Amino acid sequence: MRLLQTWTRAAMALIVLSGAAFADVTVSQSNDPTATVGGRLASLLGAEHSAMGRVAPTRLASLADGVVTPAVVKRVQKKAAAQAEAATEISYDAGWLAVQPTAKGDAEWSCLAKALYFEARGETVKGQFAVAEVILNRVDSPRYPKSICGVVNQSGGGGCQFSFVCDGYADRIREQAAYVEAGKIARVMLDGAPRQLTQGATHFHTRSSNPGWANRFPRTAAIGAHLFYRQPSGT
Repeated sequence: MRLLQTWTRAAMALIVLSGAAFADVTVSQSNDPTATVGGRLASLLGAEHSAMGRVAPTRLASLADGVVTPAVVKRVQKKAAAQAEAATEISYDAGWLAVQPTAKGDAEWSCLAKALYFEARGETVKGQFAVAEVILNRVDSPRYPKSICGVVNQSGGGGCQFSFVCDGYADRIREQAAYVEAGKIARVMLDGAPRQLTQGATHFHTRSSNPGWANRFPRTAAIGAHLFYRQPSGT
């Protein structure tokens, strides 16, 4: 019964989201008392399965929760539009970034914005995007925590992965314009901007430093004051 209710909710939602998704499917309306309910249900389930194949994964995620409202659809469409725009129109220069709307977000956005501010605010826009790629690449790697805040605040080996976290100084935002810029970059990256600058880099350091791992990891990019590296598998 629970499975039937789930499929029924999904069918109703698909009618709203997909319009004429069932237009090419005919379900018998016979009044014959010998017509089986099972036959009608099988036909309906087959139609729903076919229609689900036409629905985007983000919409299916909403259907699985049984919560498909106009507000949910609008949020999904807005996010998809933002991702498409970020992927096609992103430009790594100050002029492009200046016209982007002031950003805001949740705790994950805040952790990424602060990391960019404290680690890379003196860099070019391109350099800050590159650092953001490193953080997000770590989130995607099984070697590191599965959240941005977890990656940024990770410690171990007598230190921190990002120096500002444990450098002994209070993390105060003193340059508001630089923080606004970092926040915009964080928002663009979280909205789906392509990671195309560092070739999957998981590490970076300034040109003036020489950490031990730099001799073992392949270098993938050199942007501004930073050199970028990708951690080899098995290390």
